[in-house]
Amino acid sequence: MEIALRALVLRALADDPVLSAELNSITEEAPARASLPWLALVASASVDWSHKTGEGREIRLAIELQCRGDDPATASGLVRRIEEVIAGLAKNQPDFTIASVLFLRARTQQRLPATRAVLIEHRFRLLAA
Repeated sequence: MEIALRALVLRALADDPVLSAELNSITEEAPARASLPWLALVASASVDWSHKTGEGREIRLAIELQCRGDDPATASGLVRRIEEVIAGLAKNQPDFTIASVLFLRARTQQRLPATRAVLIEHRFRLLAA
């Protein structure tokens, strides 16, 4: 379920017209060559979330946004849109049902002069179809 969820999230982010117009790359893992701004699904981890009669997983996904700007509010519009896309995922998928999605945390860091990194983490609880 973890791989299918990663593919679903990545596809939804890449298919979003706002994000695809604003970002130079939307990939799984940090792109080897891409100019800023870019977005990558950088990490995931899963644990069992099964019940008596079915299989389930709790999956945590981390998405990293890299952009330019000295102002901390530089990426706020993109972060808001990323969260909207994730919240709007269809609950019923071919391989699983999304039981819940929860924003966990975000961390913003000024890395180099005028380069900003935002890490956004969500928790998904899935039940096998």
